[in-house]
Amino acid sequence: MANKDLNRLKVVLVEQHKTAKWLAEQMGKDPATISKWCTNKAQPSLETIKKIAEILQVKMSDLVSNEQPL
Repeated sequence: MANKDLNRLKVVLVEQHKTAKWLAEQMGKDPATISKWCTNKAQPSLETIKKIAEILQVKMSDLVSNEQPL
């Protein structure tokens, strides 16, 4: 099965003209961690997605892909 993008973090950051480095600073996280989330190599917890949504002022559902696996 091909890797599916589970989160839309990178898309939302681009839409808001924000960088992963900016988000890392806002969250007090290592930029490498944010990079892994943006590339879907790792996934943030639901609690972390909630915090990201609050920072970016979006709904949690905006950060999660709704594509169904094949």
